[in-house]
Amino acid sequence: MLRVTRRFRGLSLEQAMGYLESLGGERIGSNAIEGEGWRAELAAEKVPVGPSYRLTEVTITWTGEEDVLEPIVLRFRLKAFRAPG
Repeated sequence: MLRVTRRFRGLSLEQAMGYLESLGGERIGSNAIEGEGWRAELAAEKVPVGPSYRLTEVTITWTGEEDVLEPIVLRFRLKAFRAPG
C-alpha cells in the first residue's frame, strides 16, 4: 500500500474534488474520494503568500496500490497545473 501527500495552491477544495471525480472517483463523505484501487482524503486551508495575500492550499493524501495510484496522482497534477490558466 502506497501513501502519497501533495499540496496544491490556488485550487479550491471543490475543484480538487471535481478533478478526482473526473478521474473515476466517487465522493464518500465531505472530504474524501474513492476510486477503483485508490482513495484520496482532502483538506483545505488559507496560507500566506507574502505579507498581505493568502491563497487556498489543498492537501491531498492518496492511498492505494502503487501501480494504480501513480497514474492517478500524475493525471491529477496535470489537471491542477492547468487550473489557473
